[in-house]
Order: sequence, then structure tokens, then C-alpha cells
Amino acid sequence: MTPKLEDVAKRANVSKTTVSRVLNNRGYLSQKTIDKVYAAMKELNYHPNAVARQLYKNQTNLIGILLPTVANPFFGELTDTLERLLYQQGFKVLIGNSMNDPKKETAYLNQLLSKQVDGLIVGTHNQGIKQYDYQDLPVVAIDRIMNEDIPIIASDNYHGGVLATTHLIDRGAEKIIHTNGPLTLETPSQRRRVAYEETMMAHNLTPLTYTVDFNISSEAKKVVFQKLLEEHPDVDGIFAANDTDAALIMQVAAEFGRHIPDDLLLVGYDGTKLIRDLIPSLTTIIQPIEAISTTAINVLKQRLAHEDTEKEYILPVELWPGTTG
Repeated sequence: MTPKLEDVAKRANVSKTTVSRVLNNRGYLSQKTIDKVYAAMKELNYHPNAVARQLYKNQTNLIGILLPTVANPFFGELTDTLERLLYQQGFKVLIGNSMNDPKKETAYLNQLLSKQVDGLIVGTHNQGIKQYDYQDLPVVAIDRIMNEDIPIIASDNYHGGVLATTHLIDRGAEKIIHTNGPLTLETPSQRRRVAYEETMMAHNLTPLTYTVDFNISSEAKKVVFQKLLEEHPDVDGIFAANDTDAALIMQVAAEFGRHIPDDLLLVGYDGTKLIRDLIPSLTTIIQPIEAISTTAINVLKQRLAHEDTEKEYILPVELWPGTTG
């Protein structure tokens, strides 16, 4: 028998109104209550009406895109490309800017589901959001691990890390530092760090990774990079987590009297068209945004058609030579 809302309420030991408020993200609710309701829903394999409509109908032609922030050049270009390709295929788009806030992402996700979107393309950094626990949801993740069921679209992060590190070593760098996001963040981009570490050790060099929180401001990041140069004045190569961090490192290096590339080599990551146009000198690894977007949409359409999908889709990267590295 298909479970009903009152079954969830009974299992969670709350009222039907409370279950409805959780599903619609209305009013104040304690995290304990929210967790109890979602636990009951999962135990009963209960799908709210909005989710059920997503699972079994494909009538709205509305796709939700949920990303950390379109202010970042990579996510901005990714959003623009996804929207363009989806529009060409007859879809309308809702865009949610989560700003790395799990509460905001949860609110957007509930909003998107309540608007009966046909599917979601998600690239957020947040972890442990209960709505992603439903099986067979028409969702694809870009460079993020959401759950075992949601397929991941990613560039070849490991090869990108090898390319960046090998390039710096080939140019003569020996004291190479890598900046990377928090280790607690479950994302395929951590493979860049693994590739950096393994490549360094393969060349009998010592790897050193500086953790830089995605959520902090540019000014706070500059403080981290100032500390990096103060603590390691002999650093002669930096592999940055992304191009915006690389641009900040260029500023900080100039303040420290370090000359790029004469006495400090620098490689970024992402290689968006904007960065290549504005800072063509930056040596960086190009992620194939057009291919990532096309693959994400194709896989999402497979999910909408209830077709089997792979767990992960890896797309090739390439080096933009520039002059900083």
C-alpha cells in the first residue's frame, strides 16, 4: 500500500500539519523535527506529491539549476551555457544561487520541487541535505557527490592535477604549493590534490597543500596567501585551486616583491573564457564547460525517461599555456 502523509506523521510522532510544513519549508521548525520527518519518509519510502509528479510526469519543461554562486566565473559561465542549451531544447530554467548556505539551498530545493520542476542540475558545495536522499530523483550533479544514486558530471580532475603539477616541475619549480578546498568537502575536485601529491612524490618532491575555505571573502583569502608567502619565502611554484584564487595570488605576490614568472611560477584551474580574455597570461587548466553542460543535460533527460545512467561521467581537460607558469 502506498504510504500517505498521515503515515509519515504517525511514524515521526508529529502532526500532519508539521509534516506539511517540513515539506513546504514553512514557518520555524527545529532541526530535530525536520530530521524526524525525513527519517520517517525514508523509512516508509514516501514521496511527496511534488516529488512524485517529478518522478512520473514530464510536463512542465522546467529545469532547476542550483549552484553556489554565479559571481564565480566558472559557475557563471556554466549557468549561462546550461541555460542557453536548455532553452534551445525547449526547457525553461529556474536558477538558485545557494551562496554555500545549506539552509538557503534547502529552501531553494523545496521551492524548486514545489514548482514541479521536471529535473535538477546541482553543483552546490553543501552536504547532508535530506531531500537528495530520495532514490531515482531526476537530478544530476556537476562535480559534486550528492548520494550513491545521483550521477556525477565532472572534468578529469586527476589528469588536470597531473598536468598542472608536471608543467610546474618541467619549468624548474621544486618547492610547489597547492591551494585546495576543505578536505571534508566530498567532491571529485579533491582528485586534483591527490594528483598533485602523487606527482610531487613521483619526482621526489615534498607536497604541501594549503586549505582555503570557499565561503570566505577575497580579502580573507588574500590573508591566507600572504601567510603562505611569509611562511614559505622559498616557494617557487603555486598550483591554485581556481583562477580567481590565482588572480588573488598574483596580487599578493606583487605586494611581496615576487615576480611572476621570473621567481614564482603559477598555474590556475577552470580556464573560463572570461579569465582567458581578461588574464590571457594566466597559465591554467581548462574545464570543458560546453561539454560538461551538454553531458549534464543529456544525462538528465535520460533520468527523466527513467533510463539507466552511469554513476560518473569524466570529461577531458587541457592546459592553457599562458606565461605565468
